Amino acid sequence: MSASRPVIGLTTYLQQAQTGVWDVRASFLPAIYFEGVGMAGGISVLLPPQPVDEAIAERLLDGLDGLIITGGRDVDPSTYGAERHVTTDEPVPDSRIRDALEFALLRAALRRQMPVLGICRGAQVLNVALGGTLHQHLPDVVGHTRHQQGNAVFTTSSIRTVPGSRVASLVGPDTEAQCYHHQAIDRLGDGLVVSASDTDGVIEAVEIDPAQHPGRWVVAVQWHPEERLDDLRLFAGLVGAATAYANQKVNA
Repeated sequence: MSASRPVIGLTTYLQQAQTGVWDVRASFLPAIYFEGVGMAGGISVLLPPQPVDEAIAERLLDGLDGLIITGGRDVDPSTYGAERHVTTDEPVPDSRIRDALEFALLRAALRRQMPVLGICRGAQVLNVALGGTLHQHLPDVVGHTRHQQGNAVFTTSSIRTVPGSRVASLVGPDTEAQCYHHQAIDRLGDGLVVSASDTDGVIEAVEIDPAQHPGRWVVAVQWHPEERLDDLRLFAGLVGAATAYANQKVNA
C-alpha cells in the first residue's frame, strides 16, 4: 500500500500585518512557497508560530511527511551565543516565539528522520540548531551589499555546488539563484556539510553529511527557490523524499 500525495508543513511569519481596514498581529506566508509545494506534487499545511514544547512539536509533526523552514527575520543571536550586531533584526516576543517553534520542529523532525528543506532563514535555523553560528552582516565579511540590496529586490548569485552532494544531484554543478540575505552561515553545525557556495565563498547550501547519515534528506539553501517556480527541482526533491517517508509510515 502506498501513501497519497505527501503533506508538507511550512513555517510562517508572526508579526503586524495590514489587509484592507485591518492592522493586526498575523501569521502569514507568501503564496509562492506553498504554490511551489503544490506544483511539485505535495499538499501544504501552514504552521503558525505558537508556544511550543517537545510534546507539541511531536504532535504537529504527526500529520506531516516533510517540513520546510521558510524565510523571514534574523534569528536571535543569543541562540548561538552572540551579541546582536547593529544591523540584525532586534528580537521581539513574536520573533522569539517563531524561533522557538522552528527549533523545536526541526529537532523533532531530525529525530524522526523526516525530510527537511530549509530556505534562507531556514538554512540559518538548521545550522544554529546543530550548534553552528552565523555571520550577522555579510558586508562586513565580503565588502559589498550584493547579497541583499534592499527594497525587496532580489539579486542573482552564481552558485557552484559540491560534486557528489545531494544539492548537486538536484540542481547540477551550478545555478543562478535569487538571493536576499545579509546574514550567512559562519561555523558549520554538527553533522552538516557544505554543498554549495557562491563566487565570494559564502556558504549557499548545506545538507546532512551523507557519510554519517546515509539516506537522510535534510537540505538547506541560503537562496530563495520559491522565487523561481519555473525551476521546481528543490521542491520536487523534498516532495519525492516526503513521499518515500510517508510510504514507510503506511507500510510500517
